[in-house]
Amino acid sequence: MESDLRPGGKWSMRGIGMGKPFKVSGVYRQIERPRLLVFTWLPDWQGDATESIVRFDLEENDGVTTVRLTHSGLTTESSRTSLTGEFVGNGYGNLHGDLVPLETL
Repeated sequence: MESDLRPGGKWSMRGIGMGKPFKVSGVYRQIERPRLLVFTWLPDWQGDATESIVRFDLEENDGVTTVRLTHSGLTTESSRTSLTGEFVGNGYGNLHGDLVPLETL
């Protein structure tokens, strides 16, 4: 991973996923330590990919940190299904049991 962690700074990540090389890149939009991180997301594995926005809101209460992850601007069906499979199936599977539907918060 390469990262210039400042508003306007670029980031990129490379790896191997499902046996193939990939790259994801973007630009940091907002950084408000320790509460907020917003950046753009552009994957190279989707032919119809457009830049989307990833937002992490963090809130600490009595030693417990709640993280709200919002990924917006996923304008195609393939962008939405690709992320569901990648995050839940490969990267964030351990979190799946701890995820709380937004309507319950």
